[in-house]
Amino acid sequence: MSNPIVNELPKTDLCKRDFYYDLPEERIAQHPIEPRDASRLLVIDRKTGALSHRHFYEIVDYLSPKDVLVINDSRVIPARIYGTVEGREDAPMELLLLRQRDLDTWECLVKPGKRARVGMKLSFGEGILSGEVLSLVEEGNRIIRFTYDKKKYDNLFAILHEIGLMPLPPYITERLEDKERYQTVYAKEEGSAAAPTAGLHFTPELLEKIRSMGIAIVPVMLHVGLGTFRPVKEDHITDHVMHTEFFSVSKEAADVINARKAAGGRIICVGTTSCRTLESVADGEGIIHPMCGDTGIFIYPGYKFKAVDALVTNFHLPESTLLMLVSAFYDREKILEAYRIAVEEKYRFFSFGDAMLII
Repeated sequence: MSNPIVNELPKTDLCKRDFYYDLPEERIAQHPIEPRDASRLLVIDRKTGALSHRHFYEIVDYLSPKDVLVINDSRVIPARIYGTVEGREDAPMELLLLRQRDLDTWECLVKPGKRARVGMKLSFGEGILSGEVLSLVEEGNRIIRFTYDKKKYDNLFAILHEIGLMPLPPYITERLEDKERYQTVYAKEEGSAAAPTAGLHFTPELLEKIRSMGIAIVPVMLHVGLGTFRPVKEDHITDHVMHTEFFSVSKEAADVINARKAAGGRIICVGTTSCRTLESVADGEGIIHPMCGDTGIFIYPGYKFKAVDALVTNFHLPESTLLMLVSAFYDREKILEAYRIAVEEKYRFFSFGDAMLII
């Protein structure tokens, strides 16, 4: 697909401050809970407005055999690497690999950015990985081509797993002892710069229990970039431009989702990334089409959902596009009230926090 998928933006007078809420710093989860499905679950019934306080493993109480659970099986790569300008040990450089442009060419966030001029050579991992700055792109990111010994390493990912660090969000300040806890148990396709965190709550045992109920679990893929989490700087939300992210929906996935929907089942998306993927490929009748490409779909109140019937999601940052999407799926004021109650009830927020099910 050559042109990225974007939606026709609904008219709205909403500003980013309309999505603000107060969050005490101690409510930001610094570490994942064990076991994964012991996290709390705030259930919102859109028909009645009722809120229920449960645990995540009790999500099965809200699922029916005809349903299909849509997951994002993208895998986070150890995308943060540290090195120097080639030949200059006194010139440190930090790279965050955001998006693969070609086999060994990536769009990267570079610090310090002003130093990274076109043509500059970089060195990482005591020379096992080299990079050259090819060009500058929007937001000050750089396109960098990497080179390495291909007789020793099969691909760039192999080197990243040796020298890279997991790109945890800046609000997580504690050290993560187990890298796999920032991966879903079903993570498969390497390429994300951040985890699709709604899926972090599932255990293999819980997924097997869901399957045994007759519920289909179908993977789609969206490589999560920092664009998903990029703060809205513009006052009017319609002035915000979403960065594009690569996605893929297979024919097999589309067929199962469409069959379940036609049989009266619900499409339940695990996470905003799965939701954005399906809404990118659904037609006006809600039919899912197999497709791969880039999506920059921006969902906020006023958007009419075409396919998704229920949503599993974490608690999101104030004034974020993710909170805007959740507000579009239900009701902005009621979502903000649910967040207020979650703060009052001492739910844990953000990537390693608790979850919400909106049905």
